[in-house]
Amino acid sequence: MRVLLTSFGSRGDVEPVAALGARLGDLGVEVLACVPPDEEFEAVLARAGVRLVPAFRALRPWLAEVREGPVDLPRVAAEVLEGQYRVMAAAAEGCDAVVGCGLFPSTAAAQAVAEERGLAYVHVSYCPLFIPSPHHPPYAYPGHPHPPGVTDNRALWDHNIGVMNALFGGAVNGLRTRIGLPTLTNVRDHVFTDSPWLASDPILSPWPPAASTVVQTGAWILPDERPLPADLEAFLAAGPPPVYAGFGSMSMPTAQAAGPVAIAAIRAQGRRVLLARGWAELALAEADDDCFLVGDVNQQTLFPKVAAVVHHGGAGTTTAAARAGVPQVIVPQVVDQPFWAGRVAALGIGAAHDGPAPSLDSLSAALAIALAPETSARATAFSATIRRDGAAVAARLLLDMKRSAT
Repeated sequence: MRVLLTSFGSRGDVEPVAALGARLGDLGVEVLACVPPDEEFEAVLARAGVRLVPAFRALRPWLAEVREGPVDLPRVAAEVLEGQYRVMAAAAEGCDAVVGCGLFPSTAAAQAVAEERGLAYVHVSYCPLFIPSPHHPPYAYPGHPHPPGVTDNRALWDHNIGVMNALFGGAVNGLRTRIGLPTLTNVRDHVFTDSPWLASDPILSPWPPAASTVVQTGAWILPDERPLPADLEAFLAAGPPPVYAGFGSMSMPTAQAAGPVAIAAIRAQGRRVLLARGWAELALAEADDDCFLVGDVNQQTLFPKVAAVVHHGGAGTTTAAARAGVPQVIVPQVVDQPFWAGRVAALGIGAAHDGPAPSLDSLSAALAIALAPETSARATAFSATIRRDGAAVAARLLLDMKRSAT
């Protein structure tokens, strides 16, 4: 069996693909992963033993270009769709299945490649927010707010069909016409398919099972055996557990401004600071014994050694902190991050900051909640409920699809 996995997105979009690819490789499946060829993503795939098919662009410089002016989402969508189709159409030669994750234009390209070649296709979301359900409203795309006064989730999801057609329909149908596929009146549901997969933890982000064809596998977690740097280990050993603060691949001004605020808020709680540089290029203003700056680091080893994690609320970091049993404070920046902040607060395993731009007072209040003994106790107990086998479950499902098809 040969499978093409694809995700055009940040570290949180790519690492789950690597995790699934590693599990498929263990089962004897040949795996190709079409992801952005940023250096850190290449390292993740190499660690997983998964072959890289470079996406049409590296993500970090592409994002910098997109953010230079007003974002024309339909134009950006068309660029991703066409670029990813070109790469995947070539890479899919000899494949049996295509698995699409990440940004919608990339998954739409993956679906078109699979349909054009008659291959099995699976659509994957990392967060329940993006899958239609009467139990929650859809994500409101920038410039396309929910209709005033409409609160029924079914009506909002019906409205979402039109929104996604407006944003992505022109590019999707333009491609489909060019490659000889019929045009679509509902691009969302065609790309999502009748049975999408949800690669998130069923306790951290439950999906209501009644009358649903959604397959929730659990989060796809890539085991990380990298040792922590010796100087970091020395810092950890030199005092009480620090508070980690980092905003991952968030590079917008709000994330850059949140770094110094986080340092001050952590110090105000009488805690040492472990600051992650991230794509916001956070830095320490001065050399102090109570602060330490890290780059890419093994969160699976590090997080159990810290007192709390302050972060942006990406699905991967939220799951990693929950799995480590450490309280967390989420300062959500974009898209699904407010959802994860809400879940952490609802479960009592941390605090949700209101909005992307914390003040010293607002972040200090959130940190006080996270550092309270009862929050730490709930976080520790909750860690035992996190599934560790999501990628293995998904790998077996793909093999079962192949067997049933033959």
